[in-house]
Amino acid sequence: MTLSVFLSLLLLALGKYLFQARFVNFIVLPFNDKYVSLDHRKRQFFNVFHILLTAFQLINLSLFVFLAQKVLLNAPVGADKSAFFYILGFLILFQTGKFVLQRIKAYVFNTQQLISQLIFSKFSYLNYSGLLICAGNVLLIYILKDSKIVIYGTILLIVFINGIGIAKLLKNHQKTLLPNFFYFILYLCTLEIAPLVVIGSYLKD
Repeated sequence: MTLSVFLSLLLLALGKYLFQARFVNFIVLPFNDKYVSLDHRKRQFFNVFHILLTAFQLINLSLFVFLAQKVLLNAPVGADKSAFFYILGFLILFQTGKFVLQRIKAYVFNTQQLISQLIFSKFSYLNYSGLLICAGNVLLIYILKDSKIVIYGTILLIVFINGIGIAKLLKNHQKTLLPNFFYFILYLCTLEIAPLVVIGSYLKD
């Protein structure tokens, strides 16, 4: 767990060192959309900084799920250390699969620009959530071990940050979304809501 936290912080520090101006814009993302608007216009979705942040987010999200399942599901942490890598692999495949399906759908319905904006904005706020998740992981590992308050508080903050992202996305792109409202609803149902319903049903069973 310490190695995972260290590696994620190393990726974050590397991103800050190599892309200082972009990192500053990213840190104030919930209060200013400059990061999303500038990077998208420059078509830098696959830039190194974004990849580093995504890796940072994936490592911390995997570690958070690994720690949370011990507390909420009474799973013996450490009994199967490979569980962390299974979770990490699943999240990588899940996010990559969604991304590929979104791009295919955008191509089929000729809404590449709209979907590209949606994907980049969503990933940016999800990556920002990685900062909060990292803080939650540090608390759960070193300070408040097995704390349900930390777990639920972190989850609420993740929902809150991404809720801000969705609200700003709808506000900034309402003129674009209205003519493509049908495709936007189809996108939400098939690629956002449906996967969560399937995963929730699996965990419930």
